[in-house]
Amino acid sequence: MEQDNKIYPVGGRTQNKIIKTYASDMERVIEDDTGGGLIKKIIHGEEEHEKEKMASSPESKKNKFFMFIGIVLLGIGLTTLSYLLSAKEAPTVSVERQFVPLIFNDKSVFVEIKDFTKDQIVQTILNATNTALVKQGGVQGIYPTYDKKMAGLRQFVSLIKGNFIPGSDIFVSENFLMGVVNSESKPVSADASAGKDFFILLKVRSNVDVFDSLRAWEKKMFSDLHGFFGVALSPETKYLLIKEFQNGVVENKNARLLFDKENKIVMMYILADDTSVIITNTENATHEIMLRLASSQVEK
Repeated sequence: MEQDNKIYPVGGRTQNKIIKTYASDMERVIEDDTGGGLIKKIIHGEEEHEKEKMASSPESKKNKFFMFIGIVLLGIGLTTLSYLLSAKEAPTVSVERQFVPLIFNDKSVFVEIKDFTKDQIVQTILNATNTALVKQGGVQGIYPTYDKKMAGLRQFVSLIKGNFIPGSDIFVSENFLMGVVNSESKPVSADASAGKDFFILLKVRSNVDVFDSLRAWEKKMFSDLHGFFGVALSPETKYLLIKEFQNGVVENKNARLLFDKENKIVMMYILADDTSVIITNTENATHEIMLRLASSQVEK
């Protein structure tokens, strides 16, 4: 077989063939419909990158909005923190004193005494005593209120311009009880005061703590409380203002008693137990209150 020893000039057949093949390959790459073309893909990718870059730019409207919201929230946070740091005292809510009956009451009444004078307070309590309707041996509690809230012992003493100095809350509780005991053998009518024995019950830490205060109060006790027991001051009763209390025993308990000229009990206070003092004017009331005090201690 003979070899082809012909020499083709530069740019001749072979070179033309190579150039032509490269050009057609490039054309196929660019015009490739299935892949979109490599160059087109590159160009498209660059365009997408530019769009993302513009979207993430602080100059975009969306980012400007978020930056504004962030600055506002930061300002609010700094303002709140500054207020909390500069506040001297945290706001507090007062807690109303809880009503806890000292003994079981068959009935309870609440009487408003705000803006009342001493005489008006006395008359209001006396009316509640005289109109009480309870069974034999029954107890009706009478609770004074001030602006629809329970009046404590110290507030009540102040309102009646009393002379009792109970000292701190540790020695004498703010929680006290006034009321009436039906000492009759049958229910009493609403228009009768007979058989309706008024009393005041005080709760103390111990009798030893308050005994001196009670003794000091004796000089003014009748003056402070006589109206609640229905005893009016008159030329015949004025001597009781300076008459001294005497030692006595009531229901086997130590007591201090004030007697009138006929040797009847006008007023007394009894050390009923280690933490209770009863102020009344009858032994029947003392007996009933002591029974209920003993019952409440057993229930506890």
